[in-house]
Amino acid sequence: MRKLPADSSHFPFFVGNQDCIFKKTGRCVSVQELIIFSMLVLFFDCTTPAQTIRSPISAAYAGVGALSNNHVDVFCVASNQAALTKVSHACAGVFSEKRFMLKELGFYDATVAIPTHSGNFGFDGRYLGFSDYNETQLGLAYARNVGSKIDLGVQFNYYAVRIAGYGNASSINFELGTILHLTDNLNVGVHVYNPLGSTLGRNGEEKLASLYSLGIGFEGSRNFFFSIELAKEEDKPPNVNAALQYKFLPQLLARGGISTSTSSMYLGIGFEWKSMRLDATASYHPQLGITPGLLLLVPLSAKQESKEDTK
Repeated sequence: MRKLPADSSHFPFFVGNQDCIFKKTGRCVSVQELIIFSMLVLFFDCTTPAQTIRSPISAAYAGVGALSNNHVDVFCVASNQAALTKVSHACAGVFSEKRFMLKELGFYDATVAIPTHSGNFGFDGRYLGFSDYNETQLGLAYARNVGSKIDLGVQFNYYAVRIAGYGNASSINFELGTILHLTDNLNVGVHVYNPLGSTLGRNGEEKLASLYSLGIGFEGSRNFFFSIELAKEEDKPPNVNAALQYKFLPQLLARGGISTSTSSMYLGIGFEWKSMRLDATASYHPQLGITPGLLLLVPLSAKQESKEDTK
């Protein structure tokens, strides 16, 4: 009997080529690819809508300040497009995470916000995966306020998925967000993703999930913020996201939170220097493990001081 190598990428149920389980359209599928694919299937089922790029593991961390008056940044747009109205200067951000410590599940996000007199615009580009399996989403957002108590936002997305040996599929969808300013310290936000249920592929074999959320944000002071959100994805039980942020110093902040649907926790520390900010983040999934991440915010124009900042 042939002795198998000690390498963990070999298993005794292989037939013929020890590095190939089966072939599809003439392409050999290795054990490593099968393991990664299995992780993706488990990941899809446990943590996200039909399209995984919609909800990165630490997305809640990046979007914590969406329902705040004092802690909004460019990444809050992904949580609720209406938050874009609070961005007072042109800025950009990049965010990356290594999901469950696997390079094949790397996630990358780049966002730009540009305020204008006619409303604020934002662009968001996301990529998840590796050469054999990846997802891409490009989004264009617009937001403006309607009076002093209501902010409205919309985003149009192009979403695509690619699986080596199987081909590509894409879809166009949109999302809407609104924020109501009940008081100076209390805001309520409503967000809807893919309300019309767009589908993937020419024949629409797969329907992308719709997602609805309702959140409340409370600012105890200019340094402390707390939010709680109820999210309902199509065909899945409700999920509650709770988060808080505290600024110990003007240059130092901390964020943390929990998502009840997967019992996932996340936290991070941010350092500000010359109007730039760098955050080190980490999230923990009980079954799949740790996801580290980095977030960088960079101003593209001078920050405009608000009346509150000058007091």
